[in-house]
Amino acid sequence: MNATNELIDFVKTRRNQLGLTQKDLADRAGVGLRFIRDLEQGKESLQLDKVNQVLVLFGHKMGPIKIEDRDEL
Repeated sequence: MNATNELIDFVKTRRNQLGLTQKDLADRAGVGLRFIRDLEQGKESLQLDKVNQVLVLFGHKMGPIKIEDRDEL
């Protein structure tokens, strides 16, 4: 599973666990409904600051993750 799929699964799972609609999550995070839809559909050009606005509601944030088994650049 890649990082994008992990993010999508995390947000959808947590949103559903809390019984929130996409609109509820958007309102609580202070982002637009379209952003939440794009996030949950894996749109590649999302703004990291807005992603973190959503993740902070779940006690998380995006950050660098070491990629194992990667050749040095």
